[in-house]
Amino acid sequence: MKLALSPDEVAFRDELRRFYRTEIPAEIRERVKYGLELSREDIVTTHKILNDHGLAVPNWPVEWGGKDWTPMQRHIWQDEMQLACVPEPLTFNAQMVGPVIAHFGSEELKKRFLPPTAALDIWWCQGFSEPDAGSDLASLRTTAVRDGDSYIVNGQKIWTTLAQNADWIFCLVRTDPNAPKKQAGISFLLFDVKSPGVTIRPIKLIDGGYEVNEVFFENVRVPADQLVGEENKGWTYAKFLLGNERTGITGVGRTKVRLGLAKEYAAATKSGSGTLLEDPLFAARVAELENELLALELTQLR
Repeated sequence: MKLALSPDEVAFRDELRRFYRTEIPAEIRERVKYGLELSREDIVTTHKILNDHGLAVPNWPVEWGGKDWTPMQRHIWQDEMQLACVPEPLTFNAQMVGPVIAHFGSEELKKRFLPPTAALDIWWCQGFSEPDAGSDLASLRTTAVRDGDSYIVNGQKIWTTLAQNADWIFCLVRTDPNAPKKQAGISFLLFDVKSPGVTIRPIKLIDGGYEVNEVFFENVRVPADQLVGEENKGWTYAKFLLGNERTGITGVGRTKVRLGLAKEYAAATKSGSGTLLEDPLFAARVAELENELLALELTQLR
């Protein structure tokens, strides 16, 4: 396995390092470093800077803003972003609905939605989970009934992350309740969360804040041309989306930053005649974590 970067890859990495540390506001990166909450404005500001420089959606098709990068370049792009404490492009847009529209949407849908999705002129949220359809997502009961040139949507979604910030929702709905298996008969709809009949209700978390919501649909009229792909093929598109979502969760760069901070705090914490970082047991635990992180990074590279 190749562990060393080529000269071209080193140059690519160094340019990204310079960009991330000089073009992204330092106060936003500082908030990321210390795990402080980011505002909607922070996320939009960073995403737009990345998009303006062609760095928001490199995994998309080239004709819609993507990059013809090697797998190593894609790794460096994300790893250096995390090491620089730059908020990553909004995942709902960049990793979830954008690739689905790019791969399965009509040309009209692509032209309408991909540019504002890449630029975060539309903030998307994900309408998948329901009170009785979480890990068993195929049991979802939110319905969409065709009525002329529209669908009428009724039902409920839950755990909808950052729906309070969203402009639009990409939503799994049941369009054929009589399908022979529950994975069939599901469609993938796009609609404005400000549409009449949509209600967003926050779910208070244990820390007193909230980032997840309940979303209710009561006779929401959605234009039929906002269907992605074919009717009753939404399960296929959802699997594609979740495959994209799950591939970026290792977060090696983020963990390196957190571990570095932990060592800084430990070095400043008195323990006996020295510091906590000098305590043999604590130092051994840190070393074990560093080894596990290295193993994870090597696995990711492979």
